Amino acid sequence: MRATAFAMLTFFSMILTAAGARSAERWAELPAFPSMPAPKVSGVADVNDIKMYYAEYGEGEPILFIHGGLGNADVWGHQIADFARDHLVIVADSRGHGRSTRSQQPFGYDLMTSDYAALLDHLKIGKVTLVGWSDGGIIGIDMAMKHPEKLTRVIAQAANVTTDGVKADVMENKTFKAYIDVAGDQYRKLSPTPNEYDAFVTQISHMWETQPAWTAADLGRITVPVTLAIGDHDEAVKLDHTEMMAKQIPGAKLVILRNTSHFAMLQDPEGYDGMIRDAMAGR
Repeated sequence: MRATAFAMLTFFSMILTAAGARSAERWAELPAFPSMPAPKVSGVADVNDIKMYYAEYGEGEPILFIHGGLGNADVWGHQIADFARDHLVIVADSRGHGRSTRSQQPFGYDLMTSDYAALLDHLKIGKVTLVGWSDGGIIGIDMAMKHPEKLTRVIAQAANVTTDGVKADVMENKTFKAYIDVAGDQYRKLSPTPNEYDAFVTQISHMWETQPAWTAADLGRITVPVTLAIGDHDEAVKLDHTEMMAKQIPGAKLVILRNTSHFAMLQDPEGYDGMIRDAMAGR
């Protein structure tokens, strides 16, 4: 009788341990944005028809980090702390995001790409390694097509090149919904128009409904080195879509970020930074 009871207790203990391990999986959680180091330089640049916030850290070979939709440059705090030790790191808030303004001009990836190209001109920076996450990765791919002369390479995480690369149920995912809530809170703290988050989301959502819409022929014209990264538990972008991109972009390398989701730079900073350094070294 005592042996049977002990066996049952052991069995239930194993179940609870397994359940606890599952709930603790890092890909299922949205870590807090890290604190930002003090920038060497920061300011607001007159770019196209907006005022664009930017900041610079460190010195050396330049890296431009571009955040994802609804977010802001502060998502890159871990990466800035690492790469500013031996690189010039540039971050910015995309049009309408964070501390940057927006206009009534409809959002589009070509327009946002032209903002970043103009920012690099404003800062008098030549070629950069562009690290882009989500919308930032899409901007990176667009820049590889439109402004290859400004790029050493592109490292695009969780990017898509057609709208059907996005999972239909992304908005039902709890981690992704948590991100949207955090993005709204940060918008209200940082934006020059803090009460217009809903209007901003409506405006940018029109872009997401139809863009990007690039063809295999478009991607086949890319000449700069491209690394495509995606978390193995990405809530938003389909793995097979990323695999398709890797086949259509000449020489592209595909990297699967283990035990991470759309928010890999927060969930596994060390692994994420290692992926970037490998790509920069041609590995």
